[in-house]
Amino acid sequence: MKPILERLKAGEILVADGAMGTMLFQRGLKPGDCPELYNLNHPEILEEIASMYLEAGADIIQTNTFGGSTLKLSYYRLETKTEEINQNAVSAVKKIVKDKAFVSGSCGPSGEMLKPYGTIEKEVLYDNFREQISALVSTGVDLICIETMTDLQEAALAVKAAKSVSPTTPVMATMTFDKVPKGYFTIMGVSIEKAVDGLTAAGADIIGSNCGHGMDNMIEIARQMKKLSDKPILIQSNAGLPERKGNEIVYRESPSYFAEKAFELIDAGVSIIGGCCGTTPEHIHAIRKAVDSISRTKI
Repeated sequence: MKPILERLKAGEILVADGAMGTMLFQRGLKPGDCPELYNLNHPEILEEIASMYLEAGADIIQTNTFGGSTLKLSYYRLETKTEEINQNAVSAVKKIVKDKAFVSGSCGPSGEMLKPYGTIEKEVLYDNFREQISALVSTGVDLICIETMTDLQEAALAVKAAKSVSPTTPVMATMTFDKVPKGYFTIMGVSIEKAVDGLTAAGADIIGSNCGHGMDNMIEIARQMKKLSDKPILIQSNAGLPERKGNEIVYRESPSYFAEKAFELIDAGVSIIGGCCGTTPEHIHAIRKAVDSISRTKI
């Protein structure tokens, strides 16, 4: 495969995969369980999920390492397993995708807050991400994805940690915004403009947004980001807000709806489109068909 940044620079639209947690809940994960424990005990499930997203047409497949940093794993007393958990996750995906898709090392928030709002020093948080990312890079990820961030300082530290581990490994960085009367802000008060400036200054190669309240908001966010930056834009939306139906949690935005909105994201200048909570291989396959139809039209 050509390097991802070359493909994006050439104008190619890439498809990322969908939710990891949703897929794990369908396979026995219980609320409160550690998703990353599957990396130690059930790598075959990670392989199955990677295979499903690959078959759906994803160009980018994530690792099950969203909560794989030492600080986050300490909630489950798994901090001594940081390296093994991250390496196993990469190996499981690489076993399936080989050279058919990019392997993306997922890094989510630490679960801690920096001083003065919390108790964590910047150096501790930086080292936390550096340890996780070192394990991901050493096992051969193609890129790092810093995702679902709400604190710009934490996001920037994670990006800088990634670049310190491997300056040549592309870094994607996404933040999660809520719509309020004054516009879009993270729960920590970070605007889209500040996010774009901060992530770019930290060294992110690809910027964007993930999670959120559904595709319509993401289209607005993407348009604003594109006006502020010439970086490739990544959008991975939830399938709407979760709703309880009996004993189940359901998401209302269907694969066909995602396909419809994918055209609008492409029109907004988005370079990578995937899914977050509630999305499945069916959503990704729908996005794939939409992207391919645009490509055929251009040809």
